[in-house]
Formats: sequence, C-alpha cells, structure tokens
Amino acid sequence: MAHHVGNGGAEEEDCFEDAYDKIPAACKMDLHTAIQETQCALNLVLNNKFSEALDLLKPWSRDSMYHALGYSTILVMQATMTFEHRDIQTAMSTIKDALQTCQRFRKRNSVVGSLSSLISKQSNLQEEEMHAEICYAECLLQKATLTFVQDENMISFIKGGLKIRTSYQIYKECQNSLNATQDVQSDAFKQFEGGVKLGIGSFNLKYPKGSIILFYSARISALRGNFEKARAMYEECISSQQEWKQIHHLCYWELMWTHSYQQEWQQAYLYADLLCKESRWSKAIYVYQKAAILSMMTEEEVKKTGEDIMELFRQVEGLKQRLAGKSIPTEKFAVRKSRRYKAASPIPLVIPALEMMYVWNGFTIVGKRADSTEALLVTIETAEEQLRNDPSPSEFHPDDSCLVQMLKGLCLKHLGRLLQAELCFTQVLSSESRIRYDHYLIPFTLYELGLLHKQQGDFAKATTYIENAKTNYKDYSMESRLHFRIHAALSSLKGSPVGTP
Repeated sequence: MAHHVGNGGAEEEDCFEDAYDKIPAACKMDLHTAIQETQCALNLVLNNKFSEALDLLKPWSRDSMYHALGYSTILVMQATMTFEHRDIQTAMSTIKDALQTCQRFRKRNSVVGSLSSLISKQSNLQEEEMHAEICYAECLLQKATLTFVQDENMISFIKGGLKIRTSYQIYKECQNSLNATQDVQSDAFKQFEGGVKLGIGSFNLKYPKGSIILFYSARISALRGNFEKARAMYEECISSQQEWKQIHHLCYWELMWTHSYQQEWQQAYLYADLLCKESRWSKAIYVYQKAAILSMMTEEEVKKTGEDIMELFRQVEGLKQRLAGKSIPTEKFAVRKSRRYKAASPIPLVIPALEMMYVWNGFTIVGKRADSTEALLVTIETAEEQLRNDPSPSEFHPDDSCLVQMLKGLCLKHLGRLLQAELCFTQVLSSESRIRYDHYLIPFTLYELGLLHKQQGDFAKATTYIENAKTNYKDYSMESRLHFRIHAALSSLKGSPVGTP
C-alpha cells in the first residue's frame, strides 16, 4: 500500500515549513540559507525534478539537520513509489544517517534533561536544539512510513507504531517549551513554531483521536481480519480532519481493499472511482483497479455505473508515469495486463481484482477470515469451471488457468487444506512451458509452495523451492516485490532449526 510520504501525511507543500539547519561554524550555512535551500528543493520535487533536488541537498546532508531531513524525505518518497528493493534500502540508510545528524544537535546529549530549561541559554543555541527536536521527530515518522512499506506483517506495524508514538511525544515536549518561551520572536523561532504546529497538527490534537493513530489502528484491525471494525475506523479517520486529502486517499485505498476482501464490489468500486477522480499518486493503477473491480460485477451492475470496462483498460497505458526516471513496477504490471483489451475483439481478463489482491499481499489478510476465504474460493472455482468448459480456448488460456490455480491454492492453504493446496501449486509449475505472458506466476508459485512446506515443517524443501524462485528467474513482473518476500522468508528459515515447524 504505502503511497504517501512520512511527515504524518501532511500536504507536501507543508513538509518543510519548519526548514532550518546546522552548527559547524567553519561553514557558511546560516539558518536563512538553509530554510531557503530546503524550500527550493521541495519546489523542485513538486515539479518532479527529483535529481536536481537531491543534488541541492546532498552536499550538506551530513552537517545540516534540515538538509538531512530534506534529503531523506525525497528518498523515502521515491522508495514508497518505486517499491524497488534497492531504493528502500538506500532510503532506510539515509534516514538512519539523518537521525544521527539530528541527534548531534539535540539537547538530550547534555546534562540537562528537559527542553524547557533551554530558556536560560543564549537564544541561538536554544533555537538550534529546538529545531533538532523537530527534525528528529520528522525523521522518525519517515522511518515508520518505510517500515510499513518494507513489510506487511504485524511486527513491522508494531515497530512503526512505536516510532510514531515517540515522534508524537517529542512534538508535545516541543509544544511545552514553546509555551514557556513566548518572548523570543526571531525568524528561526517562528520557523520552529510553525514546525511544532505542523507536527502537532499531523497528530490532530483539535480532535480526540489523531487521524494518523486512527489510520494506524484501522490498518492493524484489517491485518487481523476484522474488516468491519477497520472500515468504521477508516471512515472516522476521514471525518476527523479535512486539511490533508492524502490521508483521505490512503483511507479510500484501504476501504477499497477491505470491501474487496469481502467481495462487496459495488462499494469497492465507489472508492476506486474516488481515487481516480481525486488522487494524483498513480492514475494508471487507480483506473486499472477500477476496471478490475468492475470486471467482477454482473453486466447489470456495471450498466448502472455507466462505465465502459474495455475503454477503462485501454486508458491505462497512456496514464503510466515515470518518477525520477523510473517506472512504478505495479503500473508496469497494470499496463501489461491491460494490453489484452487493445485487440479488436479482446479476451477479458479472468478475476483481475483477485489477481491485484494477491499483488498487494491481500490474500494473507483475507486468510485470517475463513468466511471471506471460503467465499473467494467459490468465485475462483467458478472461474476455473468456465475456463475448463471453454469451447475455443484463446492464447491466454494457459496463463489464465495458472493464475486461477495459484489463487485457489492460496485459499485452500489458508483454510488448512494443505494437500489440495499443494496440488494446485504443482499444477501451475507443470504448466510452465505453456505460459506465454504471465511468467511471474512461476517464481511466485515456487515461493508459495516453499511457504507451504515451511508451514508443514519441511524446512529443507521450503528452502529449495524459495531459493529456486530467487536464483532461476529474472525479468518478470514485480520481481522486486517477490524478492522482498523471498528475503523475509529465507531469513526466517535460516533462523529456525531444520525440521521444526
């Protein structure tokens, strides 16, 4: 999911309201220049000039806390968009550097513990330390964002949540020190005040529950399979604030999925439609998603929406974008799948919304709920039946059948029917030579078969399948996404003694 920048979901324009910088006297980076440079870099980013912005900030990113914050913000932005393993690792190490840079200027290093006692110091040093607090809090929020992007499991969410909490506590302490220092009115101080208000704003103290915290709790409810509770919280999160539409968009995305998990396609369609109309993140993905959801509905239901599925799929390719010279892997996938509709008499995609659900790691979440998983299985078996009885199979028939088998295997696995699941996965692997377009199905199925053996306690077999997926396949759709999952699986396999579940 993660298609937002840290900063508590604030509008991008506000990210650097509090921009300030550094200490070493030897250099000429004064406060005013630092603010200007960081804001200038932000404008470049908003005009999609990522590399120019990075060039502007990089030289000072080790010495100046605001340059460090700006630099890591851009890399986090890039990583959440491209989802490339390398980008995420780079962003993560940059944030760690930025946190260290901020730490050097923070008051906590000295004898005095409380921020409020800074008032007795000369105002210059006091400002510096205050700004360091804000930068540190911002970096923590970004680290939380990246933790969420990197891994979909519960542990990451708990870790991310702790970072958000620490960040929030720092902002509150900054606010206390603001209240105690009403007399200083320098430019730097105003910047600091703006930053604190922005930070506190991102936790929405005007309201009883901060929208970030609400979003976070809703996400945890969804991960636990409690879709109804998650939906209520996402809706509350939307109504809790109107300033930051990005948070709304995040909630629409999540609501679209929680409805999809329960195959409530009309409601899922409404959120996909809202995203198409309102969010700038990825029109290609939103339009594809909307068309995929409509593909799951009856002709009658589609008619009521007034949408033309074929036309929507045909729009996808023209909406593809490049960020910092890279294309987004999920967009590439959507474009490739949509090409089927270019033909004069296209062969419709088979259960495309369920395929996307798999791509976004949704089956792991649905798997927490036996009722939803059973219902998905019924839909998948209906598609399987239609393919089996197809009087004139198209060139896409083997690919479609393999997709259906892989998804069927996943449902069976989550329902505890492990032997049947294994049969589905091995059926996909035995069709490898017949697949013409969806080559990604083989490495992904090898990975899933590996996980199945891991679940049954056969760690040696599990490792063999997963290593096979890692080593023998390249240049398929969403390769970096699978490598993430493979990396996590192999780490947990290495950490366990062979032969124990």
